[in-house]
Amino acid sequence: MIELKTPAEVERMHVAGRFVAEVLSEVGRLADVGVNLLELEHHARGMIKQRGAESCYWDYAPSFGRGPFRNVICLSVNDAVLHGLPHDYVLRDGDVLSTDIAVSIDGWAADSARTVIVGTAEEEDLRIVRATQEALEAAIDTARPGNRLGDISAAIWAVASGHGYPVNDEFGGHGIGRTMHEAPHVSNRGRAGRGLKLRPGLTLAIEPWFARTTDRIVYDPDGWTIRSADGSRTAHSEHTVAITEDEPLVLTRRESEARA
Repeated sequence: MIELKTPAEVERMHVAGRFVAEVLSEVGRLADVGVNLLELEHHARGMIKQRGAESCYWDYAPSFGRGPFRNVICLSVNDAVLHGLPHDYVLRDGDVLSTDIAVSIDGWAADSARTVIVGTAEEEDLRIVRATQEALEAAIDTARPGNRLGDISAAIWAVASGHGYPVNDEFGGHGIGRTMHEAPHVSNRGRAGRGLKLRPGLTLAIEPWFARTTDRIVYDPDGWTIRSADGSRTAHSEHTVAITEDEPLVLTRRESEARA
């Protein structure tokens, strides 16, 4: 069931979205050579506790995964791209770190992800990060009344194809609101003009993620961390977006972030 939100409810989600943006900005600032992933996890926990927010990840137990998730942020390094469990790993120069977090404040959720490069950046890593950002902005631009869900998916797919990146459609975006995951599923690959008609009040987490040379994935033994099947590096960008009567409203936009 798809629940359309009122403008007042969207604004409550925006409160959560601003905080999610703040946490991602802070985690990105702290991610440096020599920093342990567990330090980033503990810092995010502290921010959530201080704000009085609730992690949407803690105790999350979907059909995939092994047992409930017992962290507040996903930290995925290099060929890992989704659901990375924070663990005892010290960041190295040139690591590609995807950070993903969702929180709920006063019963309303927001979800966002960004990928940062630690220390010295290689051009190919910069290119795939920029491609996910470009795809996200292209998708957001289609999130308007009268368009269809397939227009969002097609926009992501077009950017990926233009950069030569294959696209996995097993994991993608999703509806969001009172809970982190609501209907509908938002594939990163699709055809324009197909699917659900977009209406004001629909709130979506749109999240393109690409691997350099494969659309296949494998899981770590932890049952959570998803990697590219061929070990190629990856990137992930995500925003929570509300469809309005006019322009799409990005609820998790970071203050320092410019449109791609």
